[in-house]
Amino acid sequence: MTSLQLSAMEEMVERFLDAAARGDLAQVSQLLSHAPSLINQTGYSGWTALMLAARNGHYQVVEELLSHGCNKYSVNSSSQTAYDIAKFWGHRHISNLLGRTDDTSQRILPGFDLHQQENYFSRETLDRLSAKRTDTVWLEEKQSDPDTVYLLFSNLSPMVSSPQADANTGVETKLCRFRYEAVKDLLQKPATVLIFLGVEKWRKPSSPSSRSTDGVQEPPAWFAINTDEDAAELLKRCREKNCSFPKTPNRDLLKLNEEEAGVVAQARAVLAWHSRYSFCPTCGSSTKLEEGGYKRSCLNSDCRSLKGVHNTCYPRVDPVVIMLVIHPDGNQCLLGRKKIFPVGMYSCLAGFIEPGEPMEEAVRREVEEESGVKVGPVQYVCCQPWPMPSNLMIGCLAVALSTDIKVDENEIEEARWFSRQQVIDSFRRTRPAFTFPPRQTIAHQLIRHWIGMISNL
Repeated sequence: MTSLQLSAMEEMVERFLDAAARGDLAQVSQLLSHAPSLINQTGYSGWTALMLAARNGHYQVVEELLSHGCNKYSVNSSSQTAYDIAKFWGHRHISNLLGRTDDTSQRILPGFDLHQQENYFSRETLDRLSAKRTDTVWLEEKQSDPDTVYLLFSNLSPMVSSPQADANTGVETKLCRFRYEAVKDLLQKPATVLIFLGVEKWRKPSSPSSRSTDGVQEPPAWFAINTDEDAAELLKRCREKNCSFPKTPNRDLLKLNEEEAGVVAQARAVLAWHSRYSFCPTCGSSTKLEEGGYKRSCLNSDCRSLKGVHNTCYPRVDPVVIMLVIHPDGNQCLLGRKKIFPVGMYSCLAGFIEPGEPMEEAVRREVEEESGVKVGPVQYVCCQPWPMPSNLMIGCLAVALSTDIKVDENEIEEARWFSRQQVIDSFRRTRPAFTFPPRQTIAHQLIRHWIGMISNL
């Protein structure tokens, strides 16, 4: 590069960094379109455009830079990342954006083939603010805040609206959202269970939101209500059309959009726990709800559950291993089907982890119990909350040590080895050997992970 070219490049870098610092989105976009290599260039003290935009609170510029693949893990001469800078200067909406963990790069985890597939029910739309659960004054203020969002549940099913009645149209089901005035009478009823879910994460500062007493903008809080009031009467409260409470959660909840599915996973799991633990499992006495719905305390002052930490006082999570077993030749996978599955559908094997059992041993035990196949190496891939009612699906790949199949008919109806080509053809529906599990399931993602098609399908 000649000195003239070098000078021109330095001038362009300076213009790019200045535009980012000023929040000039148009100029940032224009410069990137002509010279994409500007994206990670640094200026004084190692500051990048992303750091400068984060320093000055320019949310849209930060979004634009991230969309072009800007390296948010770069550090300046003071060892600060853009996240550190945004947090220091109080730009919470930007630090939230930069703090998202759904884009972990290969550079951060070298040598590990981590496909960062965000599984259904896994998106954290809300900041749970667990530290606020013991702040009863703050919770009460949020309950009556006009911007607070309430979700209504009946028999553990959320009220939803579908724009069209035809379930095959592909139109996503949406949660019905209520404000305080519409539900305040329910909050006074003894049988009502109220759960604090959190506050919205990604709200931009230009959007309307509530304000705290010190004038700082605060995003709206979300709560879930489960009530024993008649479902038909609850539906009359909603102004939207085609409102209902899903009758078959395992199927109907999979129609929610990705943003709302994670909220339902959180709310439904906690509400299901409350429905099963009205009485103390230690002594049988009645219990009361505490900490925003995340604890139940025994009303018997002599109960030993009040002394020390007891897991009976907090919502339970049931860990389940779900595994795709790979044939020793590396070119086949083991899939099974239960009698309750739709005709032709095969899926991964799965089972509950037992107390004191490592994840890897649970995989080996469950596979051998269900199919007779012995498993050796086990590799964790990803996990998925599954609120039916409170499971955590731990997805793994496992390598088989044996190939003969002997099905436990009490567990599954059939198990078969499928070649990689059969799996690909079934996914593409060209010459399907079986029906794929729904895309919202972790089984679907594990199978796609194995055939190496995530990047182009």
